[in-house]
Amino acid sequence: MSTSPDIAPRTGTIERKTAETAIAIAVNLDGTGAYEVSTGIGFLDHMVEQFSKHSLIDVKMTVKGDLHVDQHHTTEDSAIALGQALSEALGDKAGIGRYGSAYSPMDETLSRVSLDISGRPFLVWKAGFTQERLGEWDTELIEHWFHSVAQTAGLTLHCELLYGTNNHHICESLYKGFARAMRIAVERDPRKRGAIPSTKGQLGG
Repeated sequence: MSTSPDIAPRTGTIERKTAETAIAIAVNLDGTGAYEVSTGIGFLDHMVEQFSKHSLIDVKMTVKGDLHVDQHHTTEDSAIALGQALSEALGDKAGIGRYGSAYSPMDETLSRVSLDISGRPFLVWKAGFTQERLGEWDTELIEHWFHSVAQTAGLTLHCELLYGTNNHHICESLYKGFARAMRIAVERDPRKRGAIPSTKGQLGG
């Protein structure tokens, strides 16, 4: 999505440092899908890159976590910070499409992701994996990643695997579906003329 010269791009920047992780994230909702991602977990890098590429949201993410303990803190904290950056970039959410939905096929796999940038975080997860790891990433952390992003970005998020057998395909299909649904939801709708898409006059609360 191109941005008119008189419309500032919607960006968010988060720096988060704890005893467990040090994270720097920058996003641009009006980008081209450019990414620089380094979390220390190869498969997580790959999925965040897929999210950026297919949502057209630029993502720059650097994470240094306590991977000598396990991958939980790095996965959770990076998702929290990404959600915070997205929320910051969305601001008051004026003029956005708000809702997004996507079917995402990948070979034998088909998933469906639907979301509402509602300000009321909720995750419905109907997917699963039959192996413990993808690359070195623990598959039990994938649902938790989506939960953490939904919580801090204020998303009502439904992720559903319709069918599929290959674990790599299942994960990638869900991330690509999430990306494409977000692309639809964050885009400015000129017919809304900058209005907040809610009869309450605000989103969330």
